[in-house]
Formats: sequence, C-alpha cells, structure tokens
Amino acid sequence: MRWTFKPKPQADKVEALQKALQIDTVLAALLVQRGIENYEEAKKFFRPSLDDLHDPFLMKDMDSAVNRIEQAIANNEQILVYGDYDVDGTTSVALMSSYLKTKHPLVYTYIPDRYDEGYGVSYKGIDFASDNDFSLIIALDCGVKAIEKVAYAKTLGVDFVICDHHRPGDEIPDAVAVLDPKREDCDYPYKELCGCGVGFKLIQALASREGKTAHDLTAYLDLVATAVGADIVPIDGENRVMAYFGLRVINANPRPGIQAILNQVDKSELTITDVVFIVAPRINAAGRMKHGSYAVTLLTEQDSEMAAKYAAEINDYNLDRRDADKRITEEALQQIKDDKEEHRSTTVVYREDWHKGVIGIVASRLTETYYRPTLVFTKSENKLAASARSVKGFDVYNALEACKTHIEQFGGHKYAAGLTLKEENFEAFKQAFDEEVAKTIDPRLLVPEINIDAQIDLNNITPKFYRILKQFAPYGPSNMTPVFMSNDLKDTGYGKCVGADKTHLRITVKQSMSSQNFVCIGFNMGDKLNLILHEKPFKAVYSIDENEWQGDVSLQLKLRDIQD
Repeated sequence: MRWTFKPKPQADKVEALQKALQIDTVLAALLVQRGIENYEEAKKFFRPSLDDLHDPFLMKDMDSAVNRIEQAIANNEQILVYGDYDVDGTTSVALMSSYLKTKHPLVYTYIPDRYDEGYGVSYKGIDFASDNDFSLIIALDCGVKAIEKVAYAKTLGVDFVICDHHRPGDEIPDAVAVLDPKREDCDYPYKELCGCGVGFKLIQALASREGKTAHDLTAYLDLVATAVGADIVPIDGENRVMAYFGLRVINANPRPGIQAILNQVDKSELTITDVVFIVAPRINAAGRMKHGSYAVTLLTEQDSEMAAKYAAEINDYNLDRRDADKRITEEALQQIKDDKEEHRSTTVVYREDWHKGVIGIVASRLTETYYRPTLVFTKSENKLAASARSVKGFDVYNALEACKTHIEQFGGHKYAAGLTLKEENFEAFKQAFDEEVAKTIDPRLLVPEINIDAQIDLNNITPKFYRILKQFAPYGPSNMTPVFMSNDLKDTGYGKCVGADKTHLRITVKQSMSSQNFVCIGFNMGDKLNLILHEKPFKAVYSIDENEWQGDVSLQLKLRDIQD
C-alpha cells in the first residue's frame, strides 16, 4: 500500500473558515480540501437544498425533448421507455415510466436482453416498437452512440428522445433530442449526472410546464440516489443534492419495491454505502442472471405484497449471482497463474462458458487482487464480450480507444467499460492492450494507494468532532469518507484475530499523548497482527465509524492499513 497525503490546504483559508463556522481546525481543513471555502458554500454542503438544482432547460435539446413528449401525450401516442439492464438503466426506466404514467396511460417499458441484444439501443427493440405502433422511444442511460440505430428507427417512423451521460462519439444521433451533459455543445453547468439523473432533469422540465418544481418530485429521488451510488459518479453538486434527499426518501418512505428489499436486511438507517452494497446488487442481479425487466417491475410495483414476492425472486437471482461470481473469480485467478501472467501490466482472461452477467464483478475482483487494468471475456453469440475495470488514475476508455482497430464496439467511462470483438482478434487485442497500458501507465498506479486527508491525534476524536464529520455524508467520488493517520499507537494488550476464519483484526489502541482508547477493526487484516503485539508502536490509517452493540453506540476506528 502507498500512503499518500492529500495536499495541505492554504492555512489562511482554513483559518478563515474555521472562524466563520466555529469548528475544529481539522474539520475546516477537510472542507477546504473539498473546495468549500466560505460560509455560504459550507451551508450548501451541510444543508443541501432542492432549490440548488439547476434549471433543466439549460441542458441542450431539453426544450425539444419536452415538446415532443407533450406532443405524444396530446396526440395519444404510445411511448416506449427504453433503458439499459444495469442499476442506472433500470432505475431510469422505473423513474421515467412511473412519472409519465401519471400523465398518460399509453406508456410501456423495454429493457434489452443482456444476452440476446447486448448493451444499449438494439435493432430488436426498435423493431418491437415499430411492430407495436410506438411512435416515440425515450432511451435512458444509453443511445448517445446509436447513430445507425436511431437513423434506422427514423425510416420506420419511430422518434427518439435520448437521455444519456456517457461520452458521445464524434457524431451525435439524429434524434428529436439528445440530452447528455457531456456533449461538447452542451453548456449545462453540471457534467457528472448519471443516466437516472438526466432522466430526473427531464421529468423536472416536464413538471415545470405545470408550475411544479423539484420539491414536488422528491418521491422519485430514491431511484436517483440508488443510481448515483451504483454508477460511482461524483457525489458533489447536483448529485450530492439528489443523493441527500433520495436517502431521506429511502429511510423514511421508500417505494414498495425498495422497502421490500430493505425488509430482507437488518438495517435501521441506510447510508449511500448501504444502498451500493444492499439495494444495488439485488436490482443488478435481475439483469445479470435473468432479465432487467424484473427489476423495473419491482421498482414500479405499488402493492406491498406483490413487491415482497418480486423482491424474494430477485434475492434468489442475487444468491445465484454470488455463486457464479465466486466460482468464475476462482477460475480466472487460476488461469492467470497457469498462464504465468501474474506480472503483466494488465489482466486479460477469457473462457467461453463464463456467465456474461457477472464478468464485470469478476473484473473488479481481479483488480482488487492484482491491481491493474483488467478485462474479463466470455463468448456471446458468435463474438467475445468483455467487461473492463481500471485502477485509480488510469483511463481504461482511452486505452481501449487506442486499440479500437481490434474491437467491434466499445463504450463506457474512465474506470469501467464494455466491449465486443471477433474471436480471431482476441490474441492481437490482448497483446495490443497490454502494450498500450505498459507504455502509458505510471508504474506507481499499479500499487494500491490510500489517500490520507490529515494526520491527527486520538484526542481530536470527540463526539462533537464525529457529529460534524457525519454531516459530510453522503460519501462517494469527489467527497470520499475522510481518512486519517495517527502515529505512536500501541495496542492495550487485547489485540487478536476475529471472525469465523480469523481473517479480521480487532485491537484497542492508545496513544501516549491521549487519554482516550479506541477499539479498531481491520477487515481482512489478520496478517498484520504481529505488527501490534507486545505493545510495539505502530502507525495506522483509518476512518472513524460508529459501532452499535446491544443498544450502546460508541466510536470506533475502521482500519485501512497499519505500518510499524
């Protein structure tokens, strides 16, 4: 592990903010690190407001999108709401369809089959729309690269409104409207919306025609918060506002489908991290193991009993997903060893019978093990399909772009992408990808890094300090959980390995200059036990957490790493 301290913020800015807010200097420094430098900015950060959301009509083509949907409603046209099969796509479809159904009865949904149609807009979906008299498709979380498919739809008399957040290519589809803040010709002030976020901006614009505001649409924000967490977009700006209020909905009055998922787990209050690890995998499992339409059905169901039935089915899919994920990960790790590829710049593995629905998860698992850009391939129809994952600081999308002569189709983000290629091109692609990464990646990026916000003493950690720190949430990219480092720590003598397989580390630490002791838990850090035995001094990197046990709540340190 590389320990890296974030740059120290300017002392005068920290001092000014500390005085303005009357808070601990460490907390003021954390805020300045996040770009918050005055009272007004701090107020917006700690007290997000729906009034801070931008005017949706600032987005390129928004007026055209709204006009076409209003026209479809006025003319009693059938509208097909089309979206990808992952969490962002299915929540987007649930959001848009449930909103439009309050205005118009002829609204239907379509999720492409992961195995039969693949990612994004498909010819099969367009033919379905044409054959069933749909004159308008609203595509969510996909479509910005569907040039030929949108043109094909036009020949059949089917219009497209596209709501996407992926990087466009050199050409924009000839749709009625293409809503994508990443368009070069779009001046929308916030560029990092997820697909469901773009969908929310569209319903915000539609609602505004009736004199309504975002305050009237809060019931839809549980879906947006779920997508924000699952799609790993920055949790700042508008995403922070929507995640903040979406979590409120999830914890106070979630839709029946999300409530049915929550009934399966023992959690009184969910954080965005809980949403990512509890709600999102279950929604995702439908598209991975069965069909994404099951997730939309769950998320739009109004009856609690039916929602519970659908949630139970989806939970079964999630258990199947876990089994497949574990087995394929083990097989992939063995393949790396058998091929003696432990020391390459990349991981590229392939087996034709691997389940396409879990290769993205497996790619993430392999990245955790070998910490390098990773591709996991399987066979899909007569082509090979892959999911790509990257390491912090390296743009895997750009690396794929450099190898596009070997690729049929690709798309995605800096850290996650998908692609297809012909089987005969696999070895050439694998070699080209490894060479491209080897020559462009900074070798330091191949060593896992812990970013440390500040060095503190245990005396800094007080109930008041934590109460304010807790208000930094929701956490995510651009606003990560604060990470601290402390020196001169010693175990009080009760350090031990815990857990069924003794892989976790539990210690109680003290510090010579502090009167406080803290319990620490280090998951999968059992191999570090020898560093803390016999009161040997050590330093630790950690975040601060709450531990609840038999009704008592206490502060604990969640260890990230320790060194002697």
